[in-house]
Amino acid sequence: EAATGEVVPVELFVAVLGASNYTFAEATRTQQSADWIASHTHAVEYFGGVPAVCVPDQLRTGGTVPCRYEPGVQRTYGDWAEHYHTVIIPARPAKPRDKAKVEVGVQVAERWILARLRHEVFFSLAALNTRIAEWLTALNARPMKGYGGLSRRALFEQYDRPALQPLPADRFVHADWLHVRVNIDYHVEVDHHYYSVPHPLIHAQLDVRLSAATVEIFQRGTRVWLHARSRARGRHTTVPAHMPKAHRAHLEWSPSRLLGWAATIGPATEALVQYILDTRPHPEQGYRSCLGLLRLATKYSPARLDAACARARLAGAQSYRHVGAILKHGLDRQPLVVPAAAPRLPLT
Repeated sequence: EAATGEVVPVELFVAVLGASNYTFAEATRTQQSADWIASHTHAVEYFGGVPAVCVPDQLRTGGTVPCRYEPGVQRTYGDWAEHYHTVIIPARPAKPRDKAKVEVGVQVAERWILARLRHEVFFSLAALNTRIAEWLTALNARPMKGYGGLSRRALFEQYDRPALQPLPADRFVHADWLHVRVNIDYHVEVDHHYYSVPHPLIHAQLDVRLSAATVEIFQRGTRVWLHARSRARGRHTTVPAHMPKAHRAHLEWSPSRLLGWAATIGPATEALVQYILDTRPHPEQGYRSCLGLLRLATKYSPARLDAACARARLAGAQSYRHVGAILKHGLDRQPLVVPAAAPRLPLT
């Protein structure tokens, strides 16, 4: 790092085509999924086409179950292969001959490219890869012994390029897969943000495909919903159609509208509505309580409701249920007694 002088280790990704030994190499920060998949994409773009089969190591990044006969392929890696119409067949554990070409390719890249760069200092991954690309071009153009003086590029043009499948029109978009459970509020938590799903899916186990721009939610392979990804931590993205009807009925309300209605009834009612909105953990709960409170004015009268709110606030019972009980028993008609302040003791 230029700013701190810290030495940052990187990984070397190498891909080699079978017939020609045509080689691709680049430095990546890690062997994690995003870097692993990005390097595969860069490799097929460098080759200008896609091989019918890819034979990687059985890295944890690419595989889920290391096995001699039926290795599991990580889901995002499988999505990449499907996008590029190729097949992933991981090499058998402890069988380097399954990928002999790339084993040799790594040695060649280390000796031909990295050895030449060992005395150079790079302050960014892009700068390092620019120099690797320069020596990679020279490596692929260099005549090879035992091949009649032909270079990797010449053999590539003769044998591998005609056999490659064309690249798809769009580049693969990396996404991670997650397992989530729908909460009782019909939202799922993804990267510290909450996204709604149709409310009948409460408590269901779902799969999420998370990309840089989207959040796709699936149930047993069928997409339930697609959200634009939000970076707002702790916030909610809610689609009105996902709500139960009881929740949907409150969407037309807002705190300012509720407070405006309360102010037409009286100051005590307005103060109680403000208190309810401030103290409820979820907006829907506050809206529901406020609506019930304000509609008491149609059953009784605005004057009685405001008197009941004043009495409830004085008693510390500040809720729709307590105000309703005061009105039901006619306590709002009784004189309101304000408790006297405790006398101050003289200073000694």
